Amino acid sequence: MNAFTQNLVFSLNATVPIFLLMVLGTFFRKIHLLDEPTVKKLNQFVFKALLPALLFKDLASADFREIWDTKLVLFCLCTTLCCIAIAILFSLLHKNKTERGEIIQASYRSSAAVLGMAFVNNIYGTSTMAALMIIGTVPLYNIIAVTILSITSPDNGEKQSKKTLFIKTAKEVLTNPIILGIVIGLLWSTLKIPQPEIFSKTVSYLANMATPLSLIALGASFKLHDVKGNTLISFGVAALKLVVFCAIFLPVSIWLGFRDEKLISILVMLGSATTGSCFVMAKNFGHKGTITACTVMLTTLLSAFTLTIWLFILKMLGYI
Repeated sequence: MNAFTQNLVFSLNATVPIFLLMVLGTFFRKIHLLDEPTVKKLNQFVFKALLPALLFKDLASADFREIWDTKLVLFCLCTTLCCIAIAILFSLLHKNKTERGEIIQASYRSSAAVLGMAFVNNIYGTSTMAALMIIGTVPLYNIIAVTILSITSPDNGEKQSKKTLFIKTAKEVLTNPIILGIVIGLLWSTLKIPQPEIFSKTVSYLANMATPLSLIALGASFKLHDVKGNTLISFGVAALKLVVFCAIFLPVSIWLGFRDEKLISILVMLGSATTGSCFVMAKNFGHKGTITACTVMLTTLLSAFTLTIWLFILKMLGYI
């Protein structure tokens, strides 16, 4: 088997199982094994219990001094800020000002927790670097989303005060289960608290369910008819999300020396699908949510191809 074929097989092995689980989720929804209320509860269960358990397991059992990488966290933070700035500039092309908030959020906000950990776990068997990427991005995701969606909300008569906005943003960040799982895991690792076998096995059982269930739930949430309407702007957002950000910032990350698991985490941060929680947040701030829903569907569908291509390119160039 030549190098080209080996690298292609590596890329397909990393991406295809992930998207097949999503396809299975859609199939289970079609044959009524899963319905709307069940999928909603499943998403909540994954977000509030399983993903935090997975992050806690990987971080609590690792050596904090070995896994911590300030350079990676700062790079993810700064790159996310740059992506937000580009998304804001892109949104100015859209005439309807009340929809610009949706465009901005859908452009920069990745499915970092679900797809990020799935990809890194599938390739390297651990999610520690994905956790560091999440530290650098998820709090910022929430802060900017709350701010932008509030400022551009169509409910002009119900604008929130700065105090209310600050409290809401702080609550979003401090009560985020993913962040809590990371913080507790890092503290556990730093303090070197022992884990009884009964406890560690229970956490492992929960953690092992996180990736398959999250992907099945994501696939079951997919509704093709949501892609209809606002397709032009949504394709623009999808191109920005899946191609442009990667084309700009992946070379920078390689130049800075990021490789292997760290580089994969950065790839997912830049080029994974828009997270479904964008739609919920947009609706909560009085937006229609049509552009967001359309973008989530398009990026979820197209990322199966774009992520495989990016992964193949990085593998061919010897960076992973």
